[in-house]
Amino acid sequence: MSLEKLPRAIAEGEMPLHERLADAIAAAIGAGALGPGERLPTHREISAHFGVAIGTVTKAIDSLSRRGIVRGEVGRGTFVQAAEAPAPETVNLTINCPLPVIRTELMQAAVERATRASLEMPFGGYVDLTGTEQQRGIVADWLSATRVPAGAEALVLCAGGQQAIHLAFGALKPITGTIVTESHTFPGAIAAAGNLGLEMAGVRVDREGMLPDALEAALKRTGARAVYTTPVCHNPLGFETGAARRQAILEICAANDAYIVEDDLYGFYGRSGAPTYKAMDGERVFYLSSLSKCLTPLIRLGVLFPPQAFRAGIARQMRAEIWGASPMAVNIGCALLELGAHAQATERLMREARLRVAMARDILGDVFAPTPPAAPHLWMALPMMEAERLARRAAERGVLLTPPGASAVGPESGGGVRLCLLAPKREADLERGLRIVGALLAHPDEAVV
Repeated sequence: MSLEKLPRAIAEGEMPLHERLADAIAAAIGAGALGPGERLPTHREISAHFGVAIGTVTKAIDSLSRRGIVRGEVGRGTFVQAAEAPAPETVNLTINCPLPVIRTELMQAAVERATRASLEMPFGGYVDLTGTEQQRGIVADWLSATRVPAGAEALVLCAGGQQAIHLAFGALKPITGTIVTESHTFPGAIAAAGNLGLEMAGVRVDREGMLPDALEAALKRTGARAVYTTPVCHNPLGFETGAARRQAILEICAANDAYIVEDDLYGFYGRSGAPTYKAMDGERVFYLSSLSKCLTPLIRLGVLFPPQAFRAGIARQMRAEIWGASPMAVNIGCALLELGAHAQATERLMREARLRVAMARDILGDVFAPTPPAAPHLWMALPMMEAERLARRAAERGVLLTPPGASAVGPESGGGVRLCLLAPKREADLERGLRIVGALLAHPDEAVV
């Protein structure tokens, strides 16, 4: 390195001279005058260049070494330290959220519209705690156009799908102490049941969901009068329940006087054409959905469509818990629906999910449970201990997977890991994570490095 690349003078200041010299050299390196791996002039040359003692130069180089800016090699000299490559970001495949697909200008327009509507609400928004008639009407129109015929008077608007689950379970608690569900189920449902003091009983499944015989046996064994299920892109198992299986499950529930809590958050991914449980038997089904998976989780707008006989009790429960979802959040969600954001978001999410499912299958092979061609997550069935070990080893390599214990219901649930494919914003990050998982599956006994 030539001395011409160094500054000619040392800045004045109160710091010791060797620190100010170190700062001058560091500034030159930071500005790119000295590149990684380039050798610095000798101590004697630096001393002459700046007109300082060699001892001052030695102290300055020691300071730069401590900062990690240079390194000394015995017999060779001092070199600019190559910047360490930044550690790869963690690839988090545990969060089941959609990609950010709403355009900024569309969200801004929705917020502006919602702000005007909110400021015009009487009593600061302390009105109907299930949502105003207008708000419920907008959501009812969305449901009717996309998933299930609904009237505004029948709906309860909630603070997300999680509250809808909690409200449904709370409404059923007086008549049942147990919720029957699949052998693995949504961790949020497990949390809601636990919070309410309800037990959960797991049922064996196949590629279409709960096995009818196993469901009937569980209802009779436990005396349960409630069944919780996610029939499209089941979370975490991925299956879609077809129309014939739904009819069989409904008939079993009717014979055992049991209600169904239908979690339809992923319904728009469905490809079987099966009607919702709610459309098949409205007074036996608590239907719930949300904008969190099909549009954005930022506003946490959920909806519960219960049997009519339960609606008044649910409203009382909501008043005790939260006094209704945030009017501003509800108005933003309604504005997004009115502006057509849902249709745009659904198209983009379906396209991206289809590509990512194909990528996962290309990299990892035929290891996943059956799921629709476009799905936000995939389930890899493994023995329980093997699945827990895979999740642990993947985390050590910077890839987070949902372990089987998070979703298991009962000791005979079996194992597996869930991979949420839409969580990484960049496809490159997802691919990196999938390849790490693939390497761990191919070499299960190798040490993690």
